[in-house]
Amino acid sequence: MINVTKTFLPPQSEYQAILKRAWDTGWMTNRGVLVKELETKISAYLDTPHIIAMTNGTLPLQIAIKALMLHGEIITTPFSYVATTSSIVWEGCTPVFVDIDPEYLTIDETKIEAAITPNTTAILATHVFGNPCNVEAIAKIAKRYNLKVIYDAAHCFGVTYKGESIFNYGDVSTCSFHATKLFHTGEGGAIFCKEKLLLEKLFYHHNFGHQGKEEFQGIGLNAKMSELQAAMGLSVLPYMDQIIKARQEIVNTYNQWFEPVVAIKPLLIRPETQWNYCYYPVVFELESQLLKVTAELNKKSIYSRRYFYPSLETLPYVKTVTLPHSSSISKRVLCLPLFHDLEKDSIQNIVNTIKKNI
Repeated sequence: MINVTKTFLPPQSEYQAILKRAWDTGWMTNRGVLVKELETKISAYLDTPHIIAMTNGTLPLQIAIKALMLHGEIITTPFSYVATTSSIVWEGCTPVFVDIDPEYLTIDETKIEAAITPNTTAILATHVFGNPCNVEAIAKIAKRYNLKVIYDAAHCFGVTYKGESIFNYGDVSTCSFHATKLFHTGEGGAIFCKEKLLLEKLFYHHNFGHQGKEEFQGIGLNAKMSELQAAMGLSVLPYMDQIIKARQEIVNTYNQWFEPVVAIKPLLIRPETQWNYCYYPVVFELESQLLKVTAELNKKSIYSRRYFYPSLETLPYVKTVTLPHSSSISKRVLCLPLFHDLEKDSIQNIVNTIKKNI
């Protein structure tokens, strides 16, 4: 069986050796030494100024909205995982969808200004499959209209744009460390922020609002990462360069074997991006081709994923709007298997199956 993703697991002995440090102290949560060490090492690896590790990748989005005191309307993308939209609604704001660029699959920055109203307070955009949004254009729009910018960068661990970590753009960036992601802590996530005062707000929001042991400076919830999660992250992090290199070779193999196929289109990466090879999405000409290919792959116990599907403007708790590109592409996009030790024979089997059925 070949799944669309496969969790990278370091040698169990390495994980246990790191975990033993927490075991010896009996300190399993509440920001133990492993969580703090993981934050320091991730910040150094990515060259980012501030990071707060959290227990999953959705709470950082909710906390960012809360800390920035957003209300009213937030302009966002319909082509993302459901957490992007549900976090906006959960925090009592209204998502306003803008269609996507059909090439890069990120929010179409040329359509943002037309969606701004007096009730707009922010832009929440997704770097889709680790592919950066047009961050310069979005920054100019945000400055012109005094809007905050949050980036859902769930897929972006290790991505740089113009030589700088993608997490350094916007007011806040968030990331997922779920087991299916490039870098993982089993379950987990993080929030990145350049501004120190905002970081302090984000911090107390993620820890019940605590200011010391007995005082509270504001509302909060429990988004803290545990030492068990941090131990996994500390044991995975040293392998990141190796993982990315292996995935790059797999992506290059896919690209080479798909090059003459006109019925599908691989992801176009924005120029000046150092990508992390986190997913391998292809867009078919027709949804019927996707459905046929999926069925044939499944017969061989090869499992791809319709990601992202459906387009988020179709969710039952949002206002339905017409977004031609996102609606069409979400029906025709398929993520193919991609993980660090996917073998060439398996790739060829996948490619041949697709070629025969389109």
